[in-house]
Amino acid sequence: MVESGRRRRDPEARRHEIVTAAAELIIEIGVEALTHRKVAARAGVPLGATTQYFATLDDLRGAALQALAEEVDTRLDETRRAAEAGGVTPDVLARLVSEGLADVRAVQADRAVVTAAVHDPRLRELARHWSDEVAEFIAPVHGTDRARAAAVFIDGVLWHAQINEHPLDERVIRDAIAGILCSPSTADSTEATDTSETIERNRLV
Repeated sequence: MVESGRRRRDPEARRHEIVTAAAELIIEIGVEALTHRKVAARAGVPLGATTQYFATLDDLRGAALQALAEEVDTRLDETRRAAEAGGVTPDVLARLVSEGLADVRAVQADRAVVTAAVHDPRLRELARHWSDEVAEFIAPVHGTDRARAAAVFIDGVLWHAQINEHPLDERVIRDAIAGILCSPSTADSTEATDTSETIERNRLV
């Protein structure tokens, strides 16, 4: 029986506090500047607690980056469901992208993970997965090629927000997505040209 005034330690809660603190620090100061001491100070735990749960700094970094990646994954799932509910149109997609850009925490988490993915093959695979996910919910409506192109553009919009003080205006995003998803394909343009030429030749005969 636990004595009065004493609380049983919750190892999982302590571990979560440490990971959360590490994730916040990665967003603020970057992966390379992370240390056990800084994480312990942010989490309000003894220094030994961080090494108890994470023997190496790489282990701690990996857990924090995974937590940030899960945040991004959750938001992506919410975006997919919102797009499918509202209709996968340029207007809806542009609105959802703009809402994401307005979420400072989301932008920071995305930047932290994507930046780390340059050097971490596991995170790189996850970043590719996110782009594929976007293409997958656009493809049933607009086709695979257009969906992939739109996903690449959206990736670019998100990266633009990482390095510029002001994100792109929603109107600009909408018009660009509309150009990708709604402009005539090469095949359509060729067919239209051939039809026009046939009509013109018949008229002259």
